[in-house]
Amino acid sequence: DELEPTAADIRLRFGREVHLQEFDALALEEHESQPHIIRNNAGHFDLAIAVFGYMGDQLAARGDTREMERALSTNFVGAAVILAHVADYLETRPGPCGIIGVSSVAGDRGRQSNYVYGSAKAGLSCYLQGLRNRLASSKVHVMTVKPGFVDTPMTEGVEEGRFLMASPQRVATDILRAYRRRRNVLYTPWFWRYIMWTIRMIPESIFKRLKL
Repeated sequence: DELEPTAADIRLRFGREVHLQEFDALALEEHESQPHIIRNNAGHFDLAIAVFGYMGDQLAARGDTREMERALSTNFVGAAVILAHVADYLETRPGPCGIIGVSSVAGDRGRQSNYVYGSAKAGLSCYLQGLRNRLASSKVHVMTVKPGFVDTPMTEGVEEGRFLMASPQRVATDILRAYRRRRNVLYTPWFWRYIMWTIRMIPESIFKRLKL
């Protein structure tokens, strides 16, 4: 219901067909049928973009099993399972196809402020790397996207690093350009590659004492 106005706008302004389909990342038993439902409702597709997530409450997740489970399952398990079935479907397509998985710079190193969310995104990045390796000999290209802070409802109320916040339009433009160039991994905006490289290079003996 929330997306219908956007779908109507795309239909009107660009003359494109838009089909909306409900998807629940945690309803794992429904994932296997999703690619086929999409095909039946909207026709064959050649590109899938996994762009969903749940930031959650890091402090609550320390002692709340359900909060931790939701963060881990939404950001990693749900994404991995749906992409497994999408990959199987795209492998059967005759022409070039693609998978774009949106992970996060939070997965590059575990930090006390968001290690539950970050560990799930680390798992997703590793999963996408393995999927890319598996599909390298096929016509399916897999790209991993690692955004920093993006100005979306998920980051509403986040004050840390606000000056580094990027607009969804900026990130989307970077993703489109990188996918056309068949990049394997994209940090967006570009400076996050160097920020995270610096963070990864800090020795663990020092890093564990930092308040990050």
